[in-house]
This record gives sequence, C-alpha cells and structure tokens, in this order.
Amino acid sequence: MPPVVFGDCAFDRASRELTRRGAAVHGGPKLLALLELLLDAKPRALTKDEIHKSLWGETFVSDATLTSLVAELRAAIGDDARSPRFKRTIHGYGYSFFGGVSVATTRPGSDAQTTTYRLIVGDREIVLPVGEHVLGRSGDASIIVDEAGVSRHHAQITIDAHGATLHDLSSKNGTVVNGSAVEGPFTLTDGAVILLGATAVTFRIVETLGSTETLTAARFRTNL
Repeated sequence: MPPVVFGDCAFDRASRELTRRGAAVHGGPKLLALLELLLDAKPRALTKDEIHKSLWGETFVSDATLTSLVAELRAAIGDDARSPRFKRTIHGYGYSFFGGVSVATTRPGSDAQTTTYRLIVGDREIVLPVGEHVLGRSGDASIIVDEAGVSRHHAQITIDAHGATLHDLSSKNGTVVNGSAVEGPFTLTDGAVILLGATAVTFRIVETLGSTETLTAARFRTNL
C-alpha cells in the first residue's frame, strides 16, 4: 500500500513509518495508530470513547492520556491547536482529521508526467482532486475561507480532464483573477491570483513524475 500524503508529511502504513519533510518522525505505536484511525474515519469525527476502545480496548486510561497523545500527534505532523490544518478538536466530543489527503504512487523507472492542481491559501497548500470545489464562508464549502468579504458560497473551481475552470457563484463582492472580473467560466492557469472579495489565494498547476491519486478534497478553515 502506498504512503498517505498530507501537507509535508507522509505515512507509510506497511512500514509503520511517519515522515515529515522527508525526515523520519519518531513516534510510538499508539501515536501512529491514532493517526491511522483518524485518517480512516476522515472526514467523520470520532468520539473519545471510540478512540479509547480502538487504542486501548478494555484497559482503563484517563482522558488526560488521550489528550497527551493528541498533543504528541499534533507536534509530530506540525499542526497547531490554535490554527489546525489537519486535526480538529470537537470540544466535549472527540477529534477528526479534515486536511487534504492524497496517495502518491511512483513506479521505478517511469517517466510518466502527472498534473496536480493546488490552491495556496496563506501558508497552506491544498490539493484539488477531480471534481467541484466550492470556496466560501459556509461550513459546507469544500474550502472554507472565513473572511468578512467572502460570501457563504463565493466561487467554485472545477477540475476535470480538460483542466481547471473557475465560476463566480453570484458572490456579493465578486471574484477577480489576475485583475479581471470573473463573469462566466474562467480557465485557470498556473500562478493565477484569485481575489475572493479582498482575500487573495493562488492557483498552482504542478507537473510531477509518477502518478498521484487524490482521495479527498481539502477542507480548511482559513484565518488570514
């Protein structure tokens, strides 16, 4: 099974190895088990009771033990509790993994080139798989941009075999790409700067060797 990739981390289930920026992260088996559990449940939130039973079975452990393990996992993957990119805490309930996840497979000796589409929001890099991705303030948006000038459903990026197309969704403050207002289907090119009201995001097209299969769209709450 190929590694699961998210942000600058990769988790190899077969070898039970977690790497960040290419360097091995030394975490215990419970830390890796918690990561795998959250990845498998994504995007569903797991209750604390579900996590306790999966990791410790019938053995009694305190909530403080789980809280400590969660903190260790955050540190291992470079997440921030105040501004999370991957793991979300639902107070009084449990935890969920909500960041973009992909599975990258590269065949040795293969020179096949693969195109991936990404959205840069602040210091976050979001992988956009094939499909429709709504950008906006609403909690059901694919990519949540929590800014005052952004409409609940502001714009939509569609990824298909022909490339990437942007539509404005009748937003209150409009959508602009490279200085031009979007009034109909707009074909996105690498490096395009998209203004959602007054909030700027950057669209990237990345060519890589091998192939990348993206499992889920990213869901980020941004605080720029």
